[in-house]
Amino acid sequence: MLTNVAAVLLDGVHPFELGVVCEVFGLDRSDEGLPVYDFAVASAEGPDLGTHVPGLTVSTPYGLDRLDEADLVVVPAGNTYAVRGYPPELLTALRKVVDRGSRVLSVCSGVFLLGAAGLLDGRRCAVHWQHVDELSRQYPRAIVEPDVLYVDEDPVITSAGTAAGIDACLHIVRKEQGPEVANTIARRMVVPPHRDGGQAQYIERPLPRSQCDTVGEVLVWMERHLGEEVTVEQLAARAHMSPRTFARRFQQETGTTPYRWLLRQRVLLAQELLEATDETMDFIADRTGLGTAAALRHQFVRSLGTTPNAYRRTFRGPQAA
Repeated sequence: MLTNVAAVLLDGVHPFELGVVCEVFGLDRSDEGLPVYDFAVASAEGPDLGTHVPGLTVSTPYGLDRLDEADLVVVPAGNTYAVRGYPPELLTALRKVVDRGSRVLSVCSGVFLLGAAGLLDGRRCAVHWQHVDELSRQYPRAIVEPDVLYVDEDPVITSAGTAAGIDACLHIVRKEQGPEVANTIARRMVVPPHRDGGQAQYIERPLPRSQCDTVGEVLVWMERHLGEEVTVEQLAARAHMSPRTFARRFQQETGTTPYRWLLRQRVLLAQELLEATDETMDFIADRTGLGTAAALRHQFVRSLGTTPNAYRRTFRGPQAA
């Protein structure tokens, strides 16, 4: 049963991510019949900690011994967490939390601390999309999921950037105390109790044209003609290469195949049209070369983990759906 929660901090903690944990677990909502958690903020580096906001500090009387009684220990994100060193006693304390059967949860870059403690080895995990490559490099035994909002590999739960920490915290509440409790907390916070999709829908992926020495002109043409059906043979002719040579060069310079590159650009264009226009799904499907509204929906779910209508609501509000 989840009754005792501690957030453990280091110097440079991000106030928003800390605030998420405090909002879900630190407030007394007994007037609504909700459980009250024994919640505390503990420090691994003394009673007074700086944050990444100039002039804002956090003070707490609790040290690492507070983690010994917690059912859940949360590690919020912090400044330079991806590159800094960690107190050995903190890493030991986190391992003890897991060894005794309690849970740990990270928000955004707090996952690097769990990696340093060896808690990601062989486990799936989530992190903000900007940190995916660095987390994979530092902890090659971790199975980094680049597109999800959070991963529950009980007893280790990890979440992606910023607001994904809300999703992960509410997931824990839902898992331990049921959907009614989680939904009521979400209503108080004015957030959805569960978000569809993953963080792929928030990732910008600009084309690295500087690396495309021989197929760059073809890429520009492809971008301008996304609504047209094209074959590798036609693209190869534009590049004055054989289809086989073109496919090999394309893979070398873009890291993907012509088909996958074209599909990704079509989905990106669909995202732009959903965000900026009121065009119908049929129009967007035709304009992007995806063909039909059903095909558009299929590719959205496959690429972004959400539907076109849900994506439009996310970025433009319910009235735009």
